[in-house]
Amino acid sequence: MTASAPRAAVPWREFRSRREGMIHAMDGGLWLHRHVWRGTPMAHLVSTDRSALLAYGAAHGLPAARLQYKPLKDPRTGERRPAWHWDLVGRFLPSNGGA
Repeated sequence: MTASAPRAAVPWREFRSRREGMIHAMDGGLWLHRHVWRGTPMAHLVSTDRSALLAYGAAHGLPAARLQYKPLKDPRTGERRPAWHWDLVGRFLPSNGGA
């Protein structure tokens, strides 16, 4: 599924396969990974492209200081790479139908 942020042309994608989503993020795309934390629906918006994540955050009212750094293992090579993510919950969580 592809959706666009309403105030910025920063696309994110969701994948059925975690591996495919991870590869998309490793290639600089924005991967929206939904899950439930302690009974609360939320998502991580993940990428190796910090600038794209910051642009998304600016367009959606997310403070840059809340962007989290977490190196992730590239499933193609097994190497850890710099990556960042937003925790999206509540009003910041895109609906299942799009951003």
